[in-house]
Amino acid sequence: MATTVTAKGQVTIPKPVRDLLGIVPGSQVDFHRAADGSVVLTRADKKRPASRFEKLRGHAGK
Repeated sequence: MATTVTAKGQVTIPKPVRDLLGIVPGSQVDFHRAADGSVVLTRADKKRPASRFEKLRGHAGK
C-alpha cells in the first residue's frame, strides 16, 4: 500500500493497516528502523480501545 507524504510530512495510514493494528484517533504509534533498513510501524499504546460495554462495566447501580 502506498500513500503520499504531505508538505507537513504527514501521511494517512491506510484503513486496513489501522484496523489490523487497532489504531483509532488518539492512538500513539512508533516507527522503528529494522536491521534491513525498512521502517516498521507499531502501535505504541498496546491497550486496545475499550468497547462501550467495557467502559460501563462495574458502574451498574451507582
